[in-house]
Amino acid sequence: MSITQLKAFHIVALSGGFSQAARDMAISQSTLSQHVRELEADCGQNLLDRKARGVSLSAHGERLFEITSRLFQAEKEANAFLRGEAGVNGGHLRVAADGPILALPILSRLKVDRPKLTFSLAVDNSARVIDQIIDYRADVAITAQIPDDPRLHGVHFLSMRLGLCVPSSHPLAARDGVTMKDLEGLSFVMRERGSRTREIFEKNIADHGISIHQLVEISSREGVREAIANGVGFGVVADLEFGHDARLSFVPIDDAKEVIDEYAICLAERRHLPLIRGFIDEASRLHPDAGETFHLPVRRGKDIAKTITSTSLLTQ
Repeated sequence: MSITQLKAFHIVALSGGFSQAARDMAISQSTLSQHVRELEADCGQNLLDRKARGVSLSAHGERLFEITSRLFQAEKEANAFLRGEAGVNGGHLRVAADGPILALPILSRLKVDRPKLTFSLAVDNSARVIDQIIDYRADVAITAQIPDDPRLHGVHFLSMRLGLCVPSSHPLAARDGVTMKDLEGLSFVMRERGSRTREIFEKNIADHGISIHQLVEISSREGVREAIANGVGFGVVADLEFGHDARLSFVPIDDAKEVIDEYAICLAERRHLPLIRGFIDEASRLHPDAGETFHLPVRRGKDIAKTITSTSLLTQ
């Protein structure tokens, strides 16, 4: 077998099909298919299950993909080092996060010392964010999922409280706070399973012994916000992630004791790399114990956005 064959397999596995992989590698699909067939013939194993649309990995293919992910990530790091992109002024960082609001201040601070830094940011739920790290699709991540996998390294850098997200025209929007009992029987718009906010909210529901009506399940934060703004139901959001939307208001849930802990994570084997170490260090400096303030005493969306902007969380 050859590096060319391994790369062909890796790109097909990463792309989920031969057509996109051939475009990514700038070679013909027939040549790409030949490389993969030769690799399978050399090892005597079926690595890819061909389907009408795309491919999936066989059991042997999954094990090989874990190896090729490490192989080609190391190759990428070596190339970056030799080109000088891993120097103190630049580099490229792939970031995965369960929301953009917490990751961007860290990146903003990192760019102060690395003005030529470029980055990509992929937003997904906490569980899939961790998968991106393990699969080498992201270098660092912000997640509310406890990083208990021995392959991962992480730091806890803040905790967030839950609040009710309601249309600004709703009577509850004028309240300074609500209790969990106030939510009894209300209809909610919820994220999909895997959302840490949903998981923590459900823990609080169980702790207080109340029941709610889940009216709609929507996979994206934007979809949830639009549904709430249009009166489909109420929502639950972490205080620091409320953002700014004049149509919506944030009302603290005073007795929701379960909070959302956020972690900055990476693969333990890669924690020594300068860019990754820099990101983790910047996140740890945002911990409240280091003097940062995350308490948001206001309830209106525009006021929350203003408060976040005025704190050192976004200071460069």
